[in-house]
Amino acid sequence: MRHAAGRSGVAQRNRQTGHVNQPLWSAVDDYWTTKLHAPDDTLAAAAADSAAGGLPPIAVTAPMGKFLHLLARAQGARRILEIGTLGGYSTIWLARALPSDGELVTCEIDPHHAEVAAANFVRAGVDKLIDLRVGPARDTLATLEGGFDLAFIDADKASGADYFRSCVRLVRTGGVIIVDNVVRAGTILDPGSADEAVIGTWRLANAIAAEPGVDATVMQTVGGKRHDGFVMAVVQ
Repeated sequence: MRHAAGRSGVAQRNRQTGHVNQPLWSAVDDYWTTKLHAPDDTLAAAAADSAAGGLPPIAVTAPMGKFLHLLARAQGARRILEIGTLGGYSTIWLARALPSDGELVTCEIDPHHAEVAAANFVRAGVDKLIDLRVGPARDTLATLEGGFDLAFIDADKASGADYFRSCVRLVRTGGVIIVDNVVRAGTILDPGSADEAVIGTWRLANAIAAEPGVDATVMQTVGGKRHDGFVMAVVQ
């Protein structure tokens, strides 16, 4: 019980520290984005239209979007799977890494989110590369054939373990699976949490640890989306 209480205290301190440091973290994100990212009206418009459409402000940051883009390019990815489209901001980053005959399958449960995303894809000129599937991701994943080079999971956290297991089946040997939002400002250390996202992250961690078909690690991040992190797993 002492150990559990200590972990809860760590999570509480992390949340308090994060509140203090957030302006600094965001400013550092802005500094590097200004240095390393060319102005991009298309991505800015996708973010603006998502906000105007009432979508929640949970899309990846520009640095994370470019990380996904560079990872896909470094892999020479031809087929990408995304679980959680939202307004299509991360989807555009990923699609831009594909060759002209590439394919990106993206899963979105909310028809309104999918409608906003589809318009963003057309404006970005990547709509021909994207297969937007509307409906529960579990249903879509059950219909797909394997051979994906990269999978990005950024959907409901309660189902993360199920999505991960599906991606292990669908991603080729040597391919990469990225799972976002796995640190949650340290709240994963609170053993008494009733937050479904935290509980889902625990299930995800156990699923990854028990999966012999991957080699994985976690990177913690701070920035415009506070203190969080992502899993990177390579399929063996």
